Amino acid sequence: MSLAVQHLAVLDAAHRGDPAALAQLLRLCQPDIRRYAQRNCLVGDVDDAVQEALLVLSRRLSSVRMLAAFSGWLFQVVRRECHRLGRAALGHDPWDDERAEQWLASQDTAGLRLELVNALESLPADYLQVVLLRDFAEMSIAEIAADIGQSSAAVKSRLHRARGMAREYLIG
Repeated sequence: MSLAVQHLAVLDAAHRGDPAALAQLLRLCQPDIRRYAQRNCLVGDVDDAVQEALLVLSRRLSSVRMLAAFSGWLFQVVRRECHRLGRAALGHDPWDDERAEQWLASQDTAGLRLELVNALESLPADYLQVVLLRDFAEMSIAEIAADIGQSSAAVKSRLHRARGMAREYLIG
């Protein structure tokens, strides 16, 4: 059995409420959560963000509707916790709009295009699809939902997450 299949089996068992599988899932996720927190949190907040993300994972795993969206959900939990801790510490806001504007102003057009392409390529396939259909093909939410066979709410959620991930890639 491949490693990815084993992880999916553990995730599925934990999602169904198996406490041993949940403990194993927490052990499996901790290194990824820590790496993500190290890139997105202030240095002093990394351990707190990891701890809180693991706690949220253990408490709210059953609320994840699609297990395919698990990693995106988990990284969003870590990102939110880094954001919350950053705001609390010295008023630092890593998602400051002024910072984004300064970054945009400092980029030349060619460099900005290259960074945007890299940000889009970093997105998971289902997120990239929604961004391309909405922002480049200029389809409506209802058209995208019909095209990919998802609800409008799911399309809006993916689009919001994809844009946040792209923004994080660009200025994070």
